[in-house]
Amino acid sequence: MDDNILKNKKITIMGLGLFGGGAGLARFLVHRGARLIVTDLKTEAQLASSLTTLDGLPLEFHLGGHRETDFKDVDMVMVNPAVPKDSKFLQIARENNVPLETEMNLFFKMCRAAILGVTGTKGKSTTTALVGEMLRCQGRRVWVGGNIGLGYSLLERIDEIGPDDPVVLELSSFQLEDLRKLKMSPHVCIVTNVAPNHLDRHGTYAEYMEAKKNVIRFQNPGDYCILNLDDQELRKWPRETKAKVFWFSTRDAIKRGTFLENGNVHMRLGEGGPGEVIVSCLPDVKLPGAHNVANILAASCAAFLMGARREHIDKALRGFSGLEHRLEFVCDRDGVHYYNDSIATTAESAIAGLRSFKGPLVLIAGGYDKGTPFDGFAEECAKHTKCVILIGKTAQKIGELIATAKGGRDTPQILFASSLEEAVRSAVNVSQRGDTVLLSPACASYDMFVNFEDRGRQFKSLVKGLDVAG
Repeated sequence: MDDNILKNKKITIMGLGLFGGGAGLARFLVHRGARLIVTDLKTEAQLASSLTTLDGLPLEFHLGGHRETDFKDVDMVMVNPAVPKDSKFLQIARENNVPLETEMNLFFKMCRAAILGVTGTKGKSTTTALVGEMLRCQGRRVWVGGNIGLGYSLLERIDEIGPDDPVVLELSSFQLEDLRKLKMSPHVCIVTNVAPNHLDRHGTYAEYMEAKKNVIRFQNPGDYCILNLDDQELRKWPRETKAKVFWFSTRDAIKRGTFLENGNVHMRLGEGGPGEVIVSCLPDVKLPGAHNVANILAASCAAFLMGARREHIDKALRGFSGLEHRLEFVCDRDGVHYYNDSIATTAESAIAGLRSFKGPLVLIAGGYDKGTPFDGFAEECAKHTKCVILIGKTAQKIGELIATAKGGRDTPQILFASSLEEAVRSAVNVSQRGDTVLLSPACASYDMFVNFEDRGRQFKSLVKGLDVAG
């Protein structure tokens, strides 16, 4: 892509957002010589954390709503992935022949390096970070970004990314939905698993999967596709790609890929490759939860295919204790362990969180309703918790399902709270020494919080605060 193609172009950024990607995109475009309008439905006060990072830049802001002229009289509209495809303002742009572009599509066009993409319904952030650490342990300069929420855009560093530098991207269904326009997929991809999610946006599970399949759909015979053999849906996906397919499994020894045996991660490259290799020993790993074993297998397979060896993978795993808001240990108060799993915005990811702990469990859950079912989650709550404290718009729905699932049993106790603070107070009051208090909502955060990070940080602050008891 011509570096000067953005110079002097009048561009509208639709959706600044709060995770840093929109602000990073704005900085990148300004430094490329574009004339920018930034528009967002959120107000200046709501976007304060993003706006402070743009102080001093020549930007025009239209906040608290969109203006039709910003989608007509411009050369391009840069669309935040969260913007619904049926937005009337996108339709206005199309009717006026204004090109629509996204940060991730622009990055794919401009990046000179091979891209490793990680997607899935759960586990993609941890897997992305793990692959990055394994490749860094080779002594290589590695770039990690995308949907992982690191607070910046890799576009800002595009000139520093060399052709031999690995780029590891977490890719959401929203980002992959747009990537289809380019007919491009990553050189290496991992799909951790698939389950219903974001049905409020995609409409159906089939449409959600169609978006996900773009990560492999345009791969070539020289590319690599790494899929979860334990996921029945993903077993059908090899027909969607021309790439060499590798598998990972926590259950079965497989011919080509990574699997678990006697506590060790084994790697087989299949016919024509070297024999079986042990690439890691799991007892040294700090990540809690059986679901993280699958993430480790997937990351190890990708890193091995990209040149990492046992010493690099082992070193990365020994030093990796997880990401913020992902089964993150908060503190021990009076013999009660508190964990923050705010990233668990789906029933499936929350179930994985529940299964990660033994012993009495007090769960805080609930939030924004994305239109996904909670029946399986309610059954797991009935089996694995002594008390569930529910918040947000889904509280009543989940509470009724848990009550049905537990039948006439006394546990779990079901409580409702009007705020996270009230929920934490209730958790403190019902928990005893030896219990675990877990925030694993199974829902998005938008009904009560800015985002899942805001929810997780508020939880940690409340737990660590001296005023929660009583």
